[in-house]
Amino acid sequence: MAFQAKTLDFNRSPYTGFVRQTWIEAGEYLLEGAFSNIRTPEDPMIVPRTEISVTYPHLGAPENQLERERRAERFEGLTRTFFIAAPLIKDRPELTVHGLNLREYYKNHILRSCTPKDPLYVGDYRTLQRLTGQEKNAHACFQQTVETCALVIGLWITEEQIWSTYTKKEKGMIADFLSDYAHSYTVPQNWRLFNMLDLAFLHRHGYRIDRNIMRDHAMAILNYYAGNGWYRDGMGFDYYSCWAFQFYGPLWCDWYGYAEEPELAEAFEKRSNELMKTYDRFFDEKGHVNMWGRSSIYRCAATSAFDGNFFLKNSTADPGLARRISSGALLQFLGREDFLVGGVPSLGWYRQFSPLVQGYSCAESPYWLGKAFLCLHLPADHPFWTARENNGIWSKMHAGEVLETLLGGPGMCISNHAANGATILRTSKVEKGVGDLHGMWNYSKLCYHTAYPWEATPQFDPAGRSIAVGQLQSQQYTVYETDTKSLKHANVTFYSGQKNGVFYRRQYFDYDPGTENCWLYGINLADFPVPYGLLRVDRHRIFRRPVEFTLGSYGFPDPMEDTRVQHFSQGSYNENLRAQCIVLKGHDAEGREKQMAMTVYGGWQELDLVKSEETNPDSAHSIVLYAHTALEHEYDSREPYLFISQVLTREDHEDFTQEELFPIRALILADSAGTGGFGPIALKMQDGTEKTVDFDQMEGKLML
Repeated sequence: MAFQAKTLDFNRSPYTGFVRQTWIEAGEYLLEGAFSNIRTPEDPMIVPRTEISVTYPHLGAPENQLERERRAERFEGLTRTFFIAAPLIKDRPELTVHGLNLREYYKNHILRSCTPKDPLYVGDYRTLQRLTGQEKNAHACFQQTVETCALVIGLWITEEQIWSTYTKKEKGMIADFLSDYAHSYTVPQNWRLFNMLDLAFLHRHGYRIDRNIMRDHAMAILNYYAGNGWYRDGMGFDYYSCWAFQFYGPLWCDWYGYAEEPELAEAFEKRSNELMKTYDRFFDEKGHVNMWGRSSIYRCAATSAFDGNFFLKNSTADPGLARRISSGALLQFLGREDFLVGGVPSLGWYRQFSPLVQGYSCAESPYWLGKAFLCLHLPADHPFWTARENNGIWSKMHAGEVLETLLGGPGMCISNHAANGATILRTSKVEKGVGDLHGMWNYSKLCYHTAYPWEATPQFDPAGRSIAVGQLQSQQYTVYETDTKSLKHANVTFYSGQKNGVFYRRQYFDYDPGTENCWLYGINLADFPVPYGLLRVDRHRIFRRPVEFTLGSYGFPDPMEDTRVQHFSQGSYNENLRAQCIVLKGHDAEGREKQMAMTVYGGWQELDLVKSEETNPDSAHSIVLYAHTALEHEYDSREPYLFISQVLTREDHEDFTQEELFPIRALILADSAGTGGFGPIALKMQDGTEKTVDFDQMEGKLML
């Protein structure tokens, strides 16, 4: 059952009605679901598994690995639900859920988790090294390091209610447990922040720490900074920059940095405030989060960066906007009937959806979304709770306006569309291994839409179709070598900046550095926004042919398999302006009206659709529109080089105009052959505007 708020105040919160008491009710709703699986006060926070092929504990693993994973799972369940429980316990120490006193439950299980020889002991660092046979591996790392950070945040919030009630001996036992992880090996990315928070918590409570280790971690974290408020995590950019770097970093400033490392704290503060300049634009008009990057099961935890900014001495976050987005993102998920499975957040985006799940997750991992609830540590008189909700840029845009934001540091471009309230994210600076489709789904689709979460590889019956299963990806190109029957997927996306309102990137397919495959299959990408979506003018760089090209639309939910399909075409004296269009009109799983149109021009030979099952996060049944064409001959400049397409969306069934479906009035090509293989491409649009796409010299601007 979806969350039903008891307290709504549309005077203070005109967009969502959510106020602090509503958030408390939402926290209790999630804890009620979690604790419905706990029978006695001694039961650990383990919830029923709904997925067993990807998540841990991994079936069939050696017993020592299973033992380690069982310990990690217990700790995840405890500490991540503690994100939600801690601020509720602080407000109401005697709060009970399913007959269990929350304060006593967490106090007991925290101590047991940290007590050697207790059956629920989750193991210190050295115990896990021994358990896994890695005593001599100085670089071994374990999930427990992540969870110790969640633990110290909860203990900080409930300092009076839980931490202060332990005996000196019990505190010492917990401190020893934390110190072992705090001073031990970690992973060279966002994990270093976990060590930093553990060390800071110990320091706050008078325990000795190694300040040199602390400083090394902090300096390393700051050196991961790319600009525009974004940190590079490992090789990529994702929400870890927001729910890890930009939450833990400011909290570290408050606990330790301002007093002990003011120079480093100043850098963390400056970078958090830099993020606040544009971070609201990553969310749509409703405050909804885009499904992008790994760990998508953490969902609305992406809003915790706003809360993090309020830890700073000189916070610049707009409290009314921060609460509006945080509440909108919470409603995005808690308002869904299919969000909970057995009382527990699904391993998916909305419903259960295995394609987005990573092997480092377990059934309890989705409770990382509890980070969104840490805003409840802010007192009732804090501006986050007292300010009137405002909708930022969305309330200032005129009808049909598109606001574009280029972030050169992480190589991203965001467009906010007033016409349909959507936010579309385009990413680059992404490199994945050959064949890592999962990685590309998460990080480098051509674009990510807040109302159309990415779809996995469509599954359909290829009989009678010109393409085969696997030859099509939503919002992505694929290249198929017809003579070798070899399928090539994009696995690297370079950034090349923006010029005159056009965003430039390059993708390679089966990119394998050090081999000739580096350069065999490439495509120059150029796109710009229109009121309801994006228009693409892409130029291929395919060396080896014959090949077939495909390009998919967003996945369109089709829960009742009753989506209406409309076909349109536009002829032209200019071969490049012959166009086809398909429009879909249907509903999402919640019954809301949705509409999508895909238009293709020129070099595309075919526009069609496929129906798929269990590849869409919103609906068991879905539709993907796709364009298809073939390049038959090597070294033949008579074949088309340009692939022009457009995808539009509406959240209603009002018809698109013909000018919207076919937005190009004239296309002027520089090369005399008329194939678009060289020189600028001038587009005269139906609305009277003009755009020029010019790939010249982008070669010197490519960045990863």
